[in-house]
Amino acid sequence: MRSVSRRALLRGGALGVATVTLTGCAEEEPVRLAAKPPDPETVLVQELIAGKERTIALYASAGEDRLTPFKQRHEAHLAELRRRLPPGATAASSSSAPAPASSASPAPTPSPSESRRPTVRGLMDLERRAAALRPRQLAGASPALAQLIASIGACEAAHALALSRSL
Repeated sequence: MRSVSRRALLRGGALGVATVTLTGCAEEEPVRLAAKPPDPETVLVQELIAGKERTIALYASAGEDRLTPFKQRHEAHLAELRRRLPPGATAASSSSAPAPASSASPAPTPSPSESRRPTVRGLMDLERRAAALRPRQLAGASPALAQLIASIGACEAAHALALSRSL
């Protein structure tokens, strides 16, 4: 039997450890960190902000002085919704907003860039649809956000009524 020198033993051991290490690394799939799902309440606030931005743009494009108070109330809603965004979250602009979920989607609004100006009747319908959507958005919202959404819906319902009287 042949004796193995200490150097040969160490060299062989180092080679074996290197082989096992490289083999283990090559066969192991990289661990992918799952992206943390967005907070549903933050997503809802972002969708509400996008809807309010579209509504304000429609009121602005109508170009009627008598609609200014309505637009100002929507601007106040928008300011309060923006305050509800957590630090680091951004308000999704209406052009880059993700496809909203059916239960939390903002009221469907036409683009203000359409060739024709919105009519009072069109704004009234917009307000009515938005107000009708708000109760579905309350599910799962914190009490403070639910109160804000309910208040916004009540204001939108009052807008629809006031606009219908001006026809």
